[in-house]
Amino acid sequence: MVVKSQLKFINSLQQKKYRTQHGLFVAEGVKLVSELLSSDFGVYGVYTTSPETLPSHEKIIQVSKVDLAKMSGLKTPNTVLGVFYIPEDSSTIPHNWSVALDDVRDPGNLGTIIRLCDWFNISQVVCSPNTVDCYNPKVLQASMGSIARVKIVYIDLEKFIADSKLSVYGAFMGGKPVYREKFPEKGILLMGNEGKGISQNLEALVHQKISIPQFGKKTTESLNVATATAILLNEIRRD
Repeated sequence: MVVKSQLKFINSLQQKKYRTQHGLFVAEGVKLVSELLSSDFGVYGVYTTSPETLPSHEKIIQVSKVDLAKMSGLKTPNTVLGVFYIPEDSSTIPHNWSVALDDVRDPGNLGTIIRLCDWFNISQVVCSPNTVDCYNPKVLQASMGSIARVKIVYIDLEKFIADSKLSVYGAFMGGKPVYREKFPEKGILLMGNEGKGISQNLEALVHQKISIPQFGKKTTESLNVATATAILLNEIRRD
């Protein structure tokens, strides 16, 4: 049985200030929770009306639909809700490719980019401090469980890029067409804010500006940042 105070506490983790305060986040849905249970994330507790749908774990607790609804941030709650510890490690991985995000604000975009990195075997996403919280419930849902396999780091991007010895490719409307670029085995792909693009201080650190050519009439102002990331990562991984 889950007591009333615990229901309220778990529901409070829908808000960033309480996630930060307690070092915990909430994940909902069988697929997402199962992925996290099979990862290195620490488990605080898993609450479900259907324990048989999950991998076996000592911290799974069966609850009623009523109690699950009180914990959930969804209008129509799933059958599973998990509470996990936010990793404390903020170090970066100095190999392979990284995607760096400069002030990306939309939760759906960040979640999709995390999923794309998982697909294209990009080991980490490095975010500016103002980028949306990766433990935002909407980000987690959009990541479709990929957050269990992609390292997310919030860091001073200017320092990270300045200290890196890797080539930095930035997405710009007026950059070199990506189809003409020969990419190295390792590097950093820098993507900017949905409305403002890459900030000037980071633009100065970019080694090569790249773009996705537009075909036909120029009726679309720009591509969605997650869509652009997908196209650029596909080219980076092309043999």
